[in-house]
Amino acid sequence: MRSREMKLSGKVAIMGGGSWATAIAKIVVSNTGHINWYMRRDDRIEDFKRLGHNPAYLTGVKFDLKTITFYSNINDVVRDSDVLIFAIPSPYVKAHLKKLKTRLKDKIIISAIKGIVPDENLIVSDYFIKFYNVSPEQVAVIAGPCHAEEVALERLSYLTIGCPDVEVAKGISQLLSNNYIKTSLSDDVIGIEYGSVLKNVYAIAAGICGGLKYGDNFQAVLISNAIQEMNRFLSTVHPIQRSVYDSVYLGDLLVTAYSNFSRNRTFGVMIGKGYSVKSAQIEMEMIAEGYYGTKCIKDINKHYHVNMPILDAVYNILYERISPAIEIKLLTDSFR
Repeated sequence: MRSREMKLSGKVAIMGGGSWATAIAKIVVSNTGHINWYMRRDDRIEDFKRLGHNPAYLTGVKFDLKTITFYSNINDVVRDSDVLIFAIPSPYVKAHLKKLKTRLKDKIIISAIKGIVPDENLIVSDYFIKFYNVSPEQVAVIAGPCHAEEVALERLSYLTIGCPDVEVAKGISQLLSNNYIKTSLSDDVIGIEYGSVLKNVYAIAAGICGGLKYGDNFQAVLISNAIQEMNRFLSTVHPIQRSVYDSVYLGDLLVTAYSNFSRNRTFGVMIGKGYSVKSAQIEMEMIAEGYYGTKCIKDINKHYHVNMPILDAVYNILYERISPAIEIKLLTDSFR
């Protein structure tokens, strides 16, 4: 335990160059005074150094460049860091880690990834445990109703830290807490991760319904059914005592389903308006994690057989190319 506490006071790396990675970097560097920051593209790093901010995401957030050491080589940043905060979109996790030769066994891994590793159909914590020989006590997740854009604006937000080791969780809390970020602790790593995936699926459903001109009344019924569906799934795959009405579950679902900052909702709106999946992805220029999460959860649920009509509807629209109007009409008939 003592060594883990020391690790959390060591060098922290932000893994990824997107909006959530940038928001987390803003929080962490204000608490630690220095971060290592891994971005895949050298041109983005050079533009960052020239401009003093991320050139592609949250461009209004200024950084003191003296507080950042940039890396484009994943082995170098892992070697030089003790705590690794991964904020890479889930579809790209395998591609980044495939280059990794440096051991992760003695690192603290924090996943800020709200998705499942495609092909493997594994939540991110399980992927690290299975393929990188790290113990569950070394892996944590952070989640909750926290849009990167609002964190960047320093609007009050709440994060939940999931980790089986309470001392590690407390250390992570110190890394992430400040006057606009409040944190709470949980040992429900599996439930938090699956909930983070499902809320993206349900946000796509909400967006599709918005694109089809369903109103606020129906959206409320949709989300009421979505939290029940999430509860059925979580209670089946990881049956522990939890309340899905906690902010890390219901709160994250609500903000992702309703907020204009939600890329998954935006993606769904475009699908509801008649865009193809490919054209919506091209126009957004950002990853909608729920697209990949829909297929992964659908495949995983073949083993559990949980009743998930909303998931099934989104899957049929995105992957079976069934008309959104027809599929949602069928879904509405199952609601009460």
